[in-house]
Amino acid sequence: MRRPSSRLVTVVVTAIGTAAVLIAAMLASGLPAAAGSHRAKPKDRGAEQLGDPEYGVCRGTDPRCYHDWGNFDPAAGYKILVYSRTAGPRHANLGPALAPGLNPPLAEANVAQSALVKMGKDNGFTVDWTEDVTRLSSAGRLFAYNAVVFLSTTRDTLDDAAQTSLRQYVRGGGGFVGIHNAFGTEYNWPWYEGLLGGTNFYDHGPSQPGTVQTNGRRDASTAGLPARWAFSDEWYNLIPFPSRVRILASVDEGTLERGAEGGQGHPGHGASHPVAWCQYYDGGRAWLTTLGHDAKAFTDDGSTFPGAPQFQKMVLGGIESTMGKKPFCR
Repeated sequence: MRRPSSRLVTVVVTAIGTAAVLIAAMLASGLPAAAGSHRAKPKDRGAEQLGDPEYGVCRGTDPRCYHDWGNFDPAAGYKILVYSRTAGPRHANLGPALAPGLNPPLAEANVAQSALVKMGKDNGFTVDWTEDVTRLSSAGRLFAYNAVVFLSTTRDTLDDAAQTSLRQYVRGGGGFVGIHNAFGTEYNWPWYEGLLGGTNFYDHGPSQPGTVQTNGRRDASTAGLPARWAFSDEWYNLIPFPSRVRILASVDEGTLERGAEGGQGHPGHGASHPVAWCQYYDGGRAWLTTLGHDAKAFTDDGSTFPGAPQFQKMVLGGIESTMGKKPFCR
């Protein structure tokens, strides 16, 4: 039996020594020594770019993505449909579930729906409302509206017919407005995620006051708003980060005393935490905001809920621009 050469013994000993040094360094640096060990959470940075998905449609801020096919006549006036059906947890500002059909009676607790109806009356456009998914069953029916507003809808709130109709409606130049938990809707439908700006709700931290920064002050939804204004909300954290959109407003995470980290561990978005944006998408227009958790945000004059008038003005401008009544996504 041949003995190993002295050179081979030296190489083996050196390799063993190097491995020992690396293991010691890993343990000293605090890296996990075994699978399943607790990992340190990122510090001093937010979850800004988690994915850059593609949706196979024309999308972004270029108006050439819009299909102006003559489906809407401004001379006929402007009209929106507010859809607030929930297939999961229901926000308190929606009140009790609505009866089937179009424009069922609204109870006093149906605060958010009533606020949008009043907004239309005060600003010269018609508002219909429903939680009946069959009212979204044909694109032809939806083309009666310049925009469809998803108001804190939840989870799988559309059936197959409604999904098809919504997509055809948007492709024909229709407008879509998503408010608050519209981001917690239709998780398993990639086209809808793209409609939201290539994103959806992941988690949120505690409901708390913060400062909104108006980024796109030329846009119809943010024109006239102060550069910074107080507001309270849940401050949604998103995955993926919105892409190819024009961010119109964001929250200054430094003003959140209880932090931006969400209940599922999302660290927040750091220097860029968007709360409102717009885009052209698959032929249509889409305006989105994660804000709108509290009922008072829709009704208060600012005396008891700071920032409510600014929020209402922003939503109004978002609806009007998405309808085509005002310039969109400037």
